Amino acid sequence: MAKSPSFSCASCGAVYTKWSGRCEACGEWNTIQQDAGISQGPAKSLGGKRGATVQLTDLAAQEAPPPRTTSGITELDRVLGGGLVPSSAILVGGDPGIGKSTLLLQAAAQFARSGLKTIYVTGEEASAQVRMRAQRLDLADAPVKLAAETNLRDILTTLEAERPQLAIIDSIQTMWADNVESAPGSVSQVRAAAHELTSFAKRKGVSVILVGHVTKDGQIAGPRVVEHMVDTVLYFEGERGHQFRILRSVKNRFGAADEIGVFEMTGAGLAEVTNPSALFLSERGQPSPGSVVFAGVEGTRPVLVELQALVAPSPHSQPRRTVVGWDGGRLAMILAVLEARCGIPFTGLDVYLNVAGGMKISEPAADLAVAAALLSAREDAALPADTVVFGEISLSGALRPANQTENRLKEAQKLGFTNAIAPAGGKSVGVSGISLKTMADLTGFVGEVFGAG
Repeated sequence: MAKSPSFSCASCGAVYTKWSGRCEACGEWNTIQQDAGISQGPAKSLGGKRGATVQLTDLAAQEAPPPRTTSGITELDRVLGGGLVPSSAILVGGDPGIGKSTLLLQAAAQFARSGLKTIYVTGEEASAQVRMRAQRLDLADAPVKLAAETNLRDILTTLEAERPQLAIIDSIQTMWADNVESAPGSVSQVRAAAHELTSFAKRKGVSVILVGHVTKDGQIAGPRVVEHMVDTVLYFEGERGHQFRILRSVKNRFGAADEIGVFEMTGAGLAEVTNPSALFLSERGQPSPGSVVFAGVEGTRPVLVELQALVAPSPHSQPRRTVVGWDGGRLAMILAVLEARCGIPFTGLDVYLNVAGGMKISEPAADLAVAAALLSAREDAALPADTVVFGEISLSGALRPANQTENRLKEAQKLGFTNAIAPAGGKSVGVSGISLKTMADLTGFVGEVFGAG
């Protein structure tokens, strides 16, 4: 029985069973096209026949896959889970000008020097421009092959002939497949190019790194299915006003998700930051009201950052709640718990919260540090400079213990902190050189630290 044709919108990717002139999902006209049929594919697969299956237990007897290849860039290897996995597909996204091409050119040079045959394909620059950047980064002698091309068919033909071990595509939005009738960068083109390159990586044993542009909301432009296709999704983050750059893993089939690598943008490219806690706290001055050091964990790495809060009378009928580097909804929850459980109102007060250094925090263990910063700013009382705070706040006002308490305390002790405030009920850990004070609920914390409750 013949399979009925399917149609999809070239603008938003919505799927239809029949053609129509207007897409109901995005409202665009004349963007619905018939999808091309699935290609026949290779004649053989794991079992020797197309579509054949193989027992999972039989895979153990086969030859073990080659080990990961390390680049020598420790922060990049950490985020990848220990190095580059053969036949893997990696997607790297980030804001324009944040340093994606610089990072990947440095990585390509390091991988090539470690023995991997590497090809760098650019669809945004000419080969001479890439060489100019390589000279500025002192990478002109790296054994990396360059190609300036956007036609996907020509790129796959070149990769098939060269048989590299690593191919970097900069960027996926500039690639176009001649069998898809839409403009480069459209949903259909990005989906088709990502599918072909990912399939090529699995079929030929080539590791492929794709660069992806992001939208104004910070998401990688194009269909979300691209993130499902690849093995690893990395985001390159940073504020233009700071020299820090953070490479964050949000998906990794071969390592820990939410791992971060920290870099510093210099005139000679991106430099590794082996101790990010010291860097984030390097500009911290004397203790001041509203400043609290939070002992956090990003992936498997403990990181100390400074939380800054400002509470001031509001001239407006609707007070402002401004957050940079944290979740605004969680700030509203903390303010509600402080008023409902501790009787401390913030009505008529503007509240500003900032994570210093351009860092972004997502873990709930920052709740107690945020509450401490807000109370410190409201009461105009500074916390001791040698104290770190961490813990999660529940809606009842109780404090919940955070994971990896020992690692947090060790990182704090290493940077010279001697006191820590954390929730009670966690695993009993002791770190020499640091005094741990535990609290059962938020009311007790307010009474102990600020003398009220």
